[in-house]
Amino acid sequence: MSGNCVLVTGAAGFIGSHVAQSLLEAGHSVRTIDNFSTGNRRNLASIRGEVELVEGDIRSYERTHTATQGIDIVIHLAALPSVPRSVQDPLTTNDVNVTGTLNVVLAARDAGVRRVVFASSSSVYGRNEALPKRETLVPMPISPYGVSKLAAEQYCMGFSAVYGIEAVALRYFNVFGPRQDPGSQYSGVIPRFLTSAAKGDPLIVYGDGTQSRDFTYIDNVVRATTSAALLPLTGSLVCNIGCGGQHSLNDLAAATRRITGRDVAVEYGPPRPGDVLHSFADITVAQEKLGYHPDVSLEEGLTRTLDWLQAASWRG
Repeated sequence: MSGNCVLVTGAAGFIGSHVAQSLLEAGHSVRTIDNFSTGNRRNLASIRGEVELVEGDIRSYERTHTATQGIDIVIHLAALPSVPRSVQDPLTTNDVNVTGTLNVVLAARDAGVRRVVFASSSSVYGRNEALPKRETLVPMPISPYGVSKLAAEQYCMGFSAVYGIEAVALRYFNVFGPRQDPGSQYSGVIPRFLTSAAKGDPLIVYGDGTQSRDFTYIDNVVRATTSAALLPLTGSLVCNIGCGGQHSLNDLAAATRRITGRDVAVEYGPPRPGDVLHSFADITVAQEKLGYHPDVSLEEGLTRTLDWLQAASWRG
C-alpha cells in the first residue's frame, strides 16, 4: 500500500493539510490543488517542497484535468464549508461543492484514476431525527450546504456505477483540531469557544445549548481518510466518520471552561437557520470496512487544540 500517487484537493485547508502530511509520511507521492480562497499557505509550510502544488480552482475543468494526470487516487476535500455561509450565498456554495466536484470526478475519469475519496458531511442527514445516524437513513438536508454535499456525494456514486471508478464518501461529523482557523466568521464552534475563553470573552451559543454534536478530532479523521484511500475495496462505499458520541453545546461550553481554566460567561442567541438539532454517528460501517477506531477523545482533542492555538498565537 505504498508508492501511490495521490491528489489532495483543498490541501491548504484544515483537513487537507493534515491528510497530505500523513500521506507523505507513509511514503506516497502527493500532488495538491488549491485556490487558497479558504485554505492558508502556512498550513502547507511543514511540507513545502515535498508536495507538488497546482494552484487553481476546482470549478475549472482545465485545472482539475491538469491536476489529475498520472494520479492513482484522488482525495477530494476542496469545498466551501459552513452552513451559515451556504444560507447567505447558496449559489457559490453550489458552484464550488457541486460543479467543482463534477469537474473533479470527470477529470478523474478522463485521467484513469482508480479511486476517489470524497469528504461528505453529516449535514446530509438534516431533519431526519433518527439517532444514531446510520448510512441507511434517508438523507433530508435542510441547508444549501447539506444539499450540496449530498449532490456531490451522488455524483461520486453515479460515476462509480457508470464508469467503474471506486468511490468512497466519508460523512464527517464536526471535525476539529489544529489549523482550523478560529478567526473566520464561519469557523466551527470549538475554535471559537477556545479562543473566546482564552481571551476571557463570553461563549456565544446559538439556540438553548441542548443541541448536540459528535465532535471528531482531526487525527481520527485523517486515519479514516487515508484508510479509505489505500485499503483494498471494491465498488463504492458510504460511511460515517465520527466518534460515536453525543455532546451538547452546553457540555462543550463546560468542558471549554474547565480546560482553559477560565470561568467565562455563556451567552445565548437565536438559533441559526439550517442548523440541525442533534447529530450522532453510528460508525459500525467504518469500523468494519476501514478498520476505523477513533483513538482521540473529545477532552484530549480539546486539550491538543488549545495547545496549538496558544502556540500559534491565536489568543490575541
